[in-house]
Amino acid sequence: MTRERWMAACFALGSACFVVGPFPGYAQLVGAEADAITFFAGSILFTVGGLLQVRLSSPGAERWAALVQSAGTLFFNVTTYRALDTALSNPHYDRLVWRPDAFGSICFLVSGVIAYRARPADADWTPLVNLLGCVFFGIAAVAGYVVPATGSILALGPANFTTALGAACFLACALRGLTARRPPSPTPRSARPRQRRAGTDPRAGEAARR
Repeated sequence: MTRERWMAACFALGSACFVVGPFPGYAQLVGAEADAITFFAGSILFTVGGLLQVRLSSPGAERWAALVQSAGTLFFNVTTYRALDTALSNPHYDRLVWRPDAFGSICFLVSGVIAYRARPADADWTPLVNLLGCVFFGIAAVAGYVVPATGSILALGPANFTTALGAACFLACALRGLTARRPPSPTPRSARPRQRRAGTDPRAGEAARR
């Protein structure tokens, strides 16, 4: 499998983790610990996919978009690990397991804007859907804000919903990259059959001398 497909596979699996993780039914089914592990695994897959994307990107806007997005995945690594540590250390933890943090969401949003503005003229729907996913993650970060005065979450339902919706957008883009057909590779010049010009066949010259 090519590196492009490995990248798409990492993003697809990571997005799937963030799609199922926010649903209350999933957390009730597997428990807060397993739910936190799902988020953490998804963030690691995002980071691996992001590093592959940086390696495969072209210099310029595409490289910058990949670098900023990779930085966002590192912020998600930290916050999902903290959520995992909290879930493991407190068996009575029954609040929101994880939501996109502000720094990671800002990085994703900036990356999405760069990629969308730098899209080629013949680009398909993926830059727009990717940007939409970044916007949903940003909304989830605001909705999942914990109010210091009360310790309650600003809007638990919208935080879960927009996290899953944003991840669904990323999943759609990853699946598009995973199933896209690569154009055939050009034949190297050394492998192309050589064509002789008329009258340049050495055998013909030798016959003429005879």
